[in-house]
Amino acid sequence: MTGRHPNRFGCFKWGYSLRPQEISIAEALKRGGYVTGHFGKWHLGSVMKASPVSPSGAGFDEWFSAPNFFDNDPILSREGTAIQTRGESSMVTVEAAIEFIRKHAKTPQPFLAVVWFGSPHGPHQAIERDRKLYADQQKKLQHFYGEITGMDRAFGKLRKELRTLGIADNTILWYCSDNGGLPNVGTTGGRANKGRVYEGGLRVPAILEWPARISGHRVTSVPCNTSDIYPTLLDIVGVRVENQPPLDGISLTPLIAGAMKARPKPMGFWDFAAGGKSVPSHKWMTELLEAQKAGRTGDPARMRLDAGDITKQYPEDTFPGHAAWLDWPWKLHRIQDKKANVRWELYNLADDPAEQNNLLAQHGDRVRSMKFQLEAWLRSVLRSLNGKDYH
Repeated sequence: MTGRHPNRFGCFKWGYSLRPQEISIAEALKRGGYVTGHFGKWHLGSVMKASPVSPSGAGFDEWFSAPNFFDNDPILSREGTAIQTRGESSMVTVEAAIEFIRKHAKTPQPFLAVVWFGSPHGPHQAIERDRKLYADQQKKLQHFYGEITGMDRAFGKLRKELRTLGIADNTILWYCSDNGGLPNVGTTGGRANKGRVYEGGLRVPAILEWPARISGHRVTSVPCNTSDIYPTLLDIVGVRVENQPPLDGISLTPLIAGAMKARPKPMGFWDFAAGGKSVPSHKWMTELLEAQKAGRTGDPARMRLDAGDITKQYPEDTFPGHAAWLDWPWKLHRIQDKKANVRWELYNLADDPAEQNNLLAQHGDRVRSMKFQLEAWLRSVLRSLNGKDYH
């Protein structure tokens, strides 16, 4: 959404929000004449009217969104009005996006559609026809795989609609997962799973389709990051943001053109030592729907009116949690425990994608250089977190 690591604006884990001071991809592209829409799982604030961290607050003109993941027959918020829908969750999401795309495909104004599925997310609840495809699996996996099948079907419908509308060639379709594999279900390769800074928690596949600029099929091993989406799209459409806060992502336009053979800038990761916050979407949306039926606006505490208040200053010389610096193929880990003890690990991901062979002792000069860069980046993130980008 911002091209910036989420710790820069205090979005440490699930349940935290954007800050209204941040410049989102929707706000930036609107400056370039785009109409913007969000559909599905928001999870970056509120889906209530007048919230500073609703999709509207982040620059989306139209939205049909939930405060967190959702299952079948979801209650979603259309620009703040709760609506009971019927259908498989991913298809409900995509059909809302398609309605938006159809409307704006007929105008000269370009559009941005952000489509975030609620699936696959536990507790998994596939529709019966999708679950039955995996009858030879354990019940839990039947629903997990069934949800993915429903998501695949919805994504296929979206791709088909772009072709039906005649806009597929010059529409960028960018698809990826948001985290590594679930424990005991699967892996994206490497050590650990979702929620961890080892490769099994970070590494995800992505697909970028743009027939007008990318012919045939290509695979890249250049590491990319979802923080690259913002600077890449702004570069493509020629939008420049005045007073742009520090970015962590880079433009991937040279990669799209086939000219980038290596990432020109390392990537920082940081699982800040903070817990998540519960956002029970179904409960909250049910309560909002009932409140609106009774003529009330819903619980004002869920509007997050204080989302832009920076009330805490974090020390800029300590970095709690697990951070890493990826300068391909080298990845340096900095792991700080609750007592502020720090340990370091160094891996060569090209030779050791499972991060099993710690080479810290064999590469003193490299470690010193990467340690300096990582800690400089961590200090920069903390300065942002303390609000120093907004002055």
